[in-house]
Amino acid sequence: MKAPGRARRSGVKARSRRRWVRTVKTVSTAPPPGLFTKNARTIARTLALPRVSPKGVTSGLRMLMFFINRAGKGLGPRRRAELVRAKRMMQEMVGKERSHR
Repeated sequence: MKAPGRARRSGVKARSRRRWVRTVKTVSTAPPPGLFTKNARTIARTLALPRVSPKGVTSGLRMLMFFINRAGKGLGPRRRAELVRAKRMMQEMVGKERSHR
């Protein structure tokens, strides 16, 4: 008879406590390392650059939203507020880009 408690599935790794967003912000996207620790204006400007988001400002905005959503609980209130400010700036850029078409 097995001991009471949680049964382990064979072949399944134990869930790591490390957040995978750490690799998302540097591996699966093109922003420079440490970008999301800077001020809102720098974040917005950098994510709007063609070398970072070649498909346009909207692509950069999606990267930022992905980071905000994935960082979740790990963000402090000040950092979250700064990222939201960057998001608002980028939304304005997207609006201007669309009105020029």
